Amino acid sequence: MAQEILVERLFEALVNGDRPAARRIVEESVDGGAGPARVLTNLFWPTHELIDRMHRADQLTRIGYHFSTRLLRVLVDQTAARLPRQAFNGKTVFACCGTAEGEELGAQIAVDMLEAAGFRVTFGGGGIPADEVLAHVQENQPTYLVMFCSAASDLPGVRSLVDQLKEINACQKTQIAVGGGVFNRAEGLADEIGARMHAGSPLELVSLLINPEQFLSLRREREQQEQVRAIQARAEARAAMKKRRAA
Repeated sequence: MAQEILVERLFEALVNGDRPAARRIVEESVDGGAGPARVLTNLFWPTHELIDRMHRADQLTRIGYHFSTRLLRVLVDQTAARLPRQAFNGKTVFACCGTAEGEELGAQIAVDMLEAAGFRVTFGGGGIPADEVLAHVQENQPTYLVMFCSAASDLPGVRSLVDQLKEINACQKTQIAVGGGVFNRAEGLADEIGARMHAGSPLELVSLLINPEQFLSLRREREQQEQVRAIQARAEARAAMKKRRAA
């Protein structure tokens, strides 16, 4: 609950362009024991999602959206600079995202977390044509191609890119991971376009890319448990209904 309150307070400060208030909220979180990684994942990421959700619902003015995204990016930059850096883990990442300011901001949080975790990251941002992304991947053969915080308008290009990479089979060492943005809003979309690896948040993305098989195995277990609970809930509901009818 306390974290949700901090997120709401930071959101209000950001949309009003109140820079001193926003910095005080971040300092309050740090004083409460949150390190840079926790500030990024528990404060900045949910605030980013709230801004994005309000913007897409047309509940933010244009100036409020600009205030919030620009100021949050400054705070992300300042906080990411304090992240402890792990040694290079031998894995490379080429990351892209949607073209909007908010989408690029969300992707930046993810790439900052990946870099701190020991990945060697190149970040192209949004608006790169699919053929240029494909050429870069073919030339550099990164361990992962990450498309994080993509917009709905990016989906045809993302789908085409995934298909081309599979068809030409020229990047056998490169795995594709997606997440955030439109992939969080449409359940099953990642599977639909053929991207087996998907994550809902920067922290999930780091865990996924560090050990994909373990992450995906744990996800399957959770999904199976959820399916069992859903079946049990439906059975209990039917039993309760029969009991009421019998009475």
